[in-house]
Amino acid sequence: MSASLSAQSIVVASSDQLSADLAGEAAVLHVPSGTYFGLDEVGARIWGLLQQPRTLAEVRDTIVSEYDVDAARCEQDILELVARLVEHGLVEVRVS
Repeated sequence: MSASLSAQSIVVASSDQLSADLAGEAAVLHVPSGTYFGLDEVGARIWGLLQQPRTLAEVRDTIVSEYDVDAARCEQDILELVARLVEHGLVEVRVS
């Protein structure tokens, strides 16, 4: 996981991507590289939240309020997912 990511990191979907809702799941394409990601229902919800700049703590709190998941586990999973998305150019980390 990227050492620069934390719950306080502000993240937003990159402008270099295209995404589509697929019956509650999401397909995301990084246009310059052609890298494609498929996201399940929870991943798609997180992706939807990342369409506007927000902290990962805000994303975590929203997911915890909507799903039956432990907050610490949720945060870890979000950090891992977002690190992968950042690595593939699908999400940008903004300086607060």
